[in-house]
Order: sequence, then C-alpha cells, then structure tokens
Amino acid sequence: MSFVNKNAKEIHCKIVYYGPSLGGKTTNIQWIYHKTADDQKSKLIALNTNNERTLFFDFLPLFLGDIRGYKTRFHLYTVPGQVVYDASRKLILKGLDGVVFVADSQKERMEENVQSWNNLKTNLRQQGYDIEKVPLVIQYNKRDLPNPASIQELRYALNEYNCPDFEAVASQGEGVFETFKAVSKKIITILRGAEG
Repeated sequence: MSFVNKNAKEIHCKIVYYGPSLGGKTTNIQWIYHKTADDQKSKLIALNTNNERTLFFDFLPLFLGDIRGYKTRFHLYTVPGQVVYDASRKLILKGLDGVVFVADSQKERMEENVQSWNNLKTNLRQQGYDIEKVPLVIQYNKRDLPNPASIQELRYALNEYNCPDFEAVASQGEGVFETFKAVSKKIITILRGAEG
C-alpha cells in the first residue's frame, strides 16, 4: 500500500515492528533513528497512553537507490506489545508494506512470542493481507541474555513460512540494520516488479 508523492518524487512505504511486549521493537526503531543522519529523518514521535506506547518516524535511507527516479522513504512503526491493545495493533497494521516480527529469545518468553505471532497472523488475515505475500522478516532478539532458546526452537515455533530471519542484540545494534535491510529489500523488489 505504498503512497507515491509525485511532487517530492518519493515513494512512501510503511514497515511495522510487531512482537511481544518488551521484546525489542522500540529498541530496534530507536537504534535506526539514532544512526540515521538528521537531514534524512523526521522527528521520533511517541504516542503514549496510560499503558501502551507506539513509536513512529520516517526516513530516507541512502543505500537503497531509487525506483524510476523516485526515492523511497520508509515509515517505521512499533505496535503495543500487550495483547489487550489489539485494536491499536490492527489500526497500525493498516496500509503496511512490510513487517518485522521481533521475538524475545529468552526461553521463558516463548509462549508470549507464539501468542504474538498468532495474533499477527490473525490481524493480517482479518485485514485482507496474505502473510505469505507480505514482506516479512523475523528477528530473534536478546541473544546475549543467559537463557536463550536455540535458533532451531525459535524457527520451529515462529518461522513456519521460512522467512528471512536474523539473530540480534538490538540494545547493541547487532542485527538491527540487517533485519531492516532484508525487509526493505523485499518491499523494493515488489515495487520494482509492479513498475514493469
């Protein structure tokens, strides 16, 4: 659902970071924000209510090139992690171009990962998206903590569609840009296919 701004010669794409609460969605977006040049990004906006938090900013990455003379601007969003904020999650998913699912690698968080993953599948389906066609990347975050599940366990529980997946320590920036580049390249591939 990319938006084309003909005056600015930009294609706007929306990437949503989805996953369980405190899994690292916000940390990913903050890392990208702080490593992006000031003249290439908007302000980081936090929409906070009593217990939920959504972050948003957009930027123009330099490394992706253009499509038919148009630059690609990415809008990054996080969804609230808690299940009780499902209405907000659904709203934020509207008009998306790609999804990064951020899983918490700690063994004790596996049930929450699976619950959030199933919630993502349900919400995408309810909004008419085919999860097998949406650019989707999975990140296994918090690999530095003492009790991580194995990558095989995480893949078995979460990566039923064989999406690109990455290990990460988002608090240190490990795997953050690799994850973003993978989902953005999938989006660009679709846009380039649509232009022909």
